[in-house]
Amino acid sequence: MKSTQSTQQAGVGTAFGTFGELLQGVLPEEDGDFLVTLPVARWTRAVFRPYAGAGPGELTVRQPGKRKALRLARMIAEEAPRPVGGELSVSSVIPEGKGLASSSADLVATARAVARALGTEMPAARIERLLARIEPTDGVLYPGIVAFHHRAVRLRGTLGSLPAMAVVGIDEGGSVDTVDFNRVPKPFTTADRHRYARLLDRLARAVRTHDLAEVGRVATRSALMNQALRHKWSLDPLRDICRDVGGLGVTVGHSGTALGVLLDTADPAYTRRATAAAQACTELAGNVAVYRTLSFPNAPRRAVHV
Repeated sequence: MKSTQSTQQAGVGTAFGTFGELLQGVLPEEDGDFLVTLPVARWTRAVFRPYAGAGPGELTVRQPGKRKALRLARMIAEEAPRPVGGELSVSSVIPEGKGLASSSADLVATARAVARALGTEMPAARIERLLARIEPTDGVLYPGIVAFHHRAVRLRGTLGSLPAMAVVGIDEGGSVDTVDFNRVPKPFTTADRHRYARLLDRLARAVRTHDLAEVGRVATRSALMNQALRHKWSLDPLRDICRDVGGLGVTVGHSGTALGVLLDTADPAYTRRATAAAQACTELAGNVAVYRTLSFPNAPRRAVHV
């Protein structure tokens, strides 16, 4: 039950989602599972309203389905110097279970909201430590395109930022649980692991030089290699659509159900290409949504070692 004492100032936190990953696989090293994020302009917003004099047992979430966010809020409250309770509210426009980092965005936004309400610091290292106790996590706590060890919940490096792109996306339907997916043994060989290392090196160079065509090629290759782990029936026809409209490549939610055609929004033919892609995608899957990628021109850069 909510405390009858005065309510303290609320804290607000936000986090962006992703459209799958530009690259995801396993590197030759131990604990080499990694991904490279593709941030998009879809957001989660969390609000935490603490109640003065309440204890951690009185901490609730307005949306019953946000159990992971509630667990995280309680973990943060338990680390507070004084007992705290309150109400958490989480709202999002990121589709769930599709491989678009909805759960990660919920958790990162929650961590930021609770910390702001309590007046405590919430650096990335602390978020990583907390989230590692809950589930494998996307790298949405960092601005920019990053290489992230999602199972270990640890940053590998920041690749940088890219000019804005669009993703004309489809959804094969259904949903995928992140925790269950990451329990599946990876079928990748030692040779595959070295291929992923080369792809990461190519992608890091492409982001650094803003080579969108190379970004698309790497993303497409990653999608194809992922077929051995989670097959997507629409990948081949989507590649045909990408070729027909002159897209950069295809990107997928490696652990989800979303796929999309990458387009350069600065291309003079962008509107024509996007319209053609949307029409073809609707015929293929019966649904289509257009996402815009996010740019982070001031994102700090931390070298990616391959």
